[in-house]
Amino acid sequence: MSNIFPSPHPLVAHKLTRLRDQSTNPKKFRELVREIAALMAYEATADLQTVPRTVETPLSPCTGAELQEKIGLVPILRAGLGMVEGFWELMPSAEVWHIGLYRDERTLKPVEYYNKLPIEPTVSVCLILDPMLATGGSAVATADVLKRWGVRKIKFVGLIAAPEGIAAMQKAHPDIPIHLAAVDDHLNERGYIVPGLGDAGDRQFGTG
Repeated sequence: MSNIFPSPHPLVAHKLTRLRDQSTNPKKFRELVREIAALMAYEATADLQTVPRTVETPLSPCTGAELQEKIGLVPILRAGLGMVEGFWELMPSAEVWHIGLYRDERTLKPVEYYNKLPIEPTVSVCLILDPMLATGGSAVATADVLKRWGVRKIKFVGLIAAPEGIAAMQKAHPDIPIHLAAVDDHLNERGYIVPGLGDAGDRQFGTG
């Protein structure tokens, strides 16, 4: 479990509790997803490489730091879209690339239906964004796509994970760090995380 990083931040825990509440309406749900994502972005990017940069302050020159690595955000459609704004607030120059996957409710396996990645990678770091790491199928498939694309530095950032999803991701991609707000107990027979928060896409977009 050395590559699993559950957030220790009390603000994350507080906001996640409100997110789980079944009485939270879609508008508030979207706000909370964005806010938690911003907090997760801070933690997940702590090891980004920088280069020195000298600027003039009102008093004297000062050597600071500038990000060296170009970042790509890869939200898994559609639930991952809600996390993008939180990341963009901190890194507005990040590119966003969409990969569309849906879970076959019979097999619980991911089916890819959308992918518009350029032929060559345009970023050096990709952050896979998906609120729920349930079976792990979509995360594994997305990481497969990104590695075939040529990206070598990849991280997964989610809100809630089940042990089954973590195990699937670690088996397929042990090199990818997994940043989470919480690790829950298990998956039920329908592949939903328990206790979880229900369907993150439906709750964001009011389609449940």
